[in-house]
Amino acid sequence: MNIGEAARESGVSAKMIRYYESVGLLPRAQRTESGYRVYRDADVHTLRFIRRARDLGFSMEQITALLTLWRDHDRASADVKQLARAHIAELEARAAQLMAMSRTLRHLADHCHGDERPECPILDDLADGNHAIPARSRKSVN
Repeated sequence: MNIGEAARESGVSAKMIRYYESVGLLPRAQRTESGYRVYRDADVHTLRFIRRARDLGFSMEQITALLTLWRDHDRASADVKQLARAHIAELEARAAQLMAMSRTLRHLADHCHGDERPECPILDDLADGNHAIPARSRKSVN
């Protein structure tokens, strides 16, 4: 099938299919004589796997590890479980950070008069700079 058909069948855009090929998550597609990519059912199956892993928030590095484990029929399920548990911990930490951010913003919004006065605790807090999110946390919540 061509890239458009593979995209439709897998739910992954043609642009992302080309990207996954470029980073090695998906093997390079065979080409027709005219240079068009040709995908097999196995490629679509891999794309669905990648899409589901992305839907669950796995990073590209984690997806690479998952694909390696998936393709290795001699793998230990303990390895897969360990990777999943580590990802769960990351997700829960990110959720806690988001909740803390939400509580802070809610508090600031509740204390803003929201009228014609120029005083605004939201802007004051942003300008303060003493409450900066550490770089690692900032990256994980984006």
